[in-house]
Amino acid sequence: MNDSTPGTEPVKTPTDNTSADSVTQASEVPAELTQDSKNLAVLNWVGTIFLGFLPGLILYLVQKEDTYVQDQSKEALNWSITLLFGYCIAFFLSFIVIGLFLFPVLGVVHLIFCILGIVGAQKGETFRVPYAIRLIK
Repeated sequence: MNDSTPGTEPVKTPTDNTSADSVTQASEVPAELTQDSKNLAVLNWVGTIFLGFLPGLILYLVQKEDTYVQDQSKEALNWSITLLFGYCIAFFLSFIVIGLFLFPVLGVVHLIFCILGIVGAQKGETFRVPYAIRLIK
């Protein structure tokens, strides 16, 4: 007797899927990204190099329906806020000369992380800046 007769297979409902994989997939990027989503994420990171937090903030407020662009704009915005904190600390430390050396270091680190964000966005990967403070979740 064959168990593959029609009508004997259990029906899966959306509430039956409670595996650990479904929990982690909820926060991941969808399997198929459009080229427009990737392009907007790349423009977000390129704009972050030159304009700071503005591109991330604009895309975060405008692109609510695109989860990938929303995710990357949050990441760029978090990185920009972290960098702003770093520049404030460097400013106060510049009164004792140490901060003068921190300004170029922060600029190079900003450039490196934004380039890594551009490369990740071109590939459609979710890029996370390692040392960013996650204020926007």
